[in-house]
Amino acid sequence: MFSANDFIPTTYSHTIEGGSFQWSAPSNIALVKYWGKKDNQIPANPSVSFTLNNCKTITKLAFAKKENQDTFSFDLLFEGKPKEDFKPKIQKFLERIEIYLPLLKSYHFTIDTQNTFPHSSGIASSASGMAALAMNFMSLEKALNPEMTEEYFYQKASFLARLGSGSACRSVKGSVVVWGNQDNIKGSSDLYGVEFPNAIHENFNNFQDTILLVDKGEKQVSSTVGHDLMHNHPYAEKRFTQAHENLDKLIAIFKSGDLEEFIKVVESEALTLHAMMMTSMPYYILMKPNTLQIINAIWKFRNDTQIPVCFTLDAGANVHVLYPENVSAAVLQFIKDELVGFCQNGQYICDEIGRGSNKLD
Repeated sequence: MFSANDFIPTTYSHTIEGGSFQWSAPSNIALVKYWGKKDNQIPANPSVSFTLNNCKTITKLAFAKKENQDTFSFDLLFEGKPKEDFKPKIQKFLERIEIYLPLLKSYHFTIDTQNTFPHSSGIASSASGMAALAMNFMSLEKALNPEMTEEYFYQKASFLARLGSGSACRSVKGSVVVWGNQDNIKGSSDLYGVEFPNAIHENFNNFQDTILLVDKGEKQVSSTVGHDLMHNHPYAEKRFTQAHENLDKLIAIFKSGDLEEFIKVVESEALTLHAMMMTSMPYYILMKPNTLQIINAIWKFRNDTQIPVCFTLDAGANVHVLYPENVSAAVLQFIKDELVGFCQNGQYICDEIGRGSNKLD
């Protein structure tokens, strides 16, 4: 396992004047939720997620050596057009990671990024966006230090991505990713995400995630504010204990393939996340009436058909419908017949488990 100090380079063995890299990185959906954090983006509890395949960010990083190396210098393009309102977040990210990437002030960067999913769709793009940017920065560092190992490359990329957006560390590598110390998961760390190292039953191969876009507006309470409200939350410690317990349960569930128990854990985690929001001070609700309509419809459909389909939620109103690939036809017909009417403009996105980030030629 690497420590934070291991990610501080002393020297670079090579030099490079300019060039470009391009990476894609996916979004992810947590099964055990991370909610609440300590200083430096350290999670208050461990989490585990499915990496998605289709919902991803594609980022090209062009770089050129510059004379003035006192400040950060970058241009930011979103879908080919300047995006000034994104720049403060990137500036803050660069300030956080400079100690680990001292090369950053040596170059002028042009960051050109786009999402494969609709902008303002209500799908969190910070995880995929920060992961894609971290992968590009690591490609540059590897060009300066070609002897870098693959393990170091990916773990440092996840470490850097975490400093931009906590859940971004789960979008770097692997189909099922754990972030946060968990005693019985080898290699797990608060500093970066790791591929789930234990057995995973074939029931979870190519698991499907259809994302129902209930509300595409901006959340009235940001995730950052929500995390901070866990500091004095009356149920925080019990919640953190519960997350550890549910992650333990999933270790056994992934091995056995027990979809009934999987559904219990995943749906309980989703509702607990929102219960934490509703019982914080100040309290707030991110679910919408149509979110509840969808949840009740899924429960009725599952009870009537015995098809193992379930829901989970992020910190928002949209619903992720999770189900095995072998029941796709029936579930998609159910979604079209009964759930699309609860989506804003009838919009939904079909996705599935992916493998993580990908370098593009």
